[in-house]
Amino acid sequence: MTPSPASDKAEQILTGAMQAFLAQGYAGTSMDRVAAAAGVSKATVYSHFQDKERLFQALVRRMAKRKFSEVFTDMDDPKLEGDPLVVFPAMGRTIMARMLADSEHLDFMRMVIGESGRFPQLAKACIQNLTKYSLEFLTQYIAAHPEFGVPDPEATARIVLGAMVFFVLSQKAMYGEEIIPMDEQRMIDAMAFLLFRDQ
Repeated sequence: MTPSPASDKAEQILTGAMQAFLAQGYAGTSMDRVAAAAGVSKATVYSHFQDKERLFQALVRRMAKRKFSEVFTDMDDPKLEGDPLVVFPAMGRTIMARMLADSEHLDFMRMVIGESGRFPQLAKACIQNLTKYSLEFLTQYIAAHPEFGVPDPEATARIVLGAMVFFVLSQKAMYGEEIIPMDEQRMIDAMAFLLFRDQ
């Protein structure tokens, strides 16, 4: 299906908004700055997104859709077929590699964390559109495979996702790779061993 002019314009605005938010932060970004970065009029921005908060939420949803489509689509994705004790660590390595390689995503998360004290709705939007979906997906995958032998799939999913997010934030977002460096594959393999060593 060919994208409509309206969807093209919305994408143009979101691209400009990302540039503005990363350069100025949430508080320092006005709809005027977004319009200038997107190369459209302020009225055009408002015709697609009623205010800055809704624009930001749309940006988070766009990022979530892009991030997940890079790794998998749904529970029927062929990449998830096979022995889960092999597929799961491989999926973890893929997700980790994507997260570490995406500098825009890292900059975006730095901005959200830095602004979340004054604007808690920013963090909530990320939890709703990124973290919540990730947890639900991992929980479903673990629950669908009794081979893992874990009694609480949801808690296990939180442990896995928490370890990966901490790794990315500490190594990249907070520049820990210069102080406490570690290879991501080593971390994923160790996590898989701890979680599934009795299987």
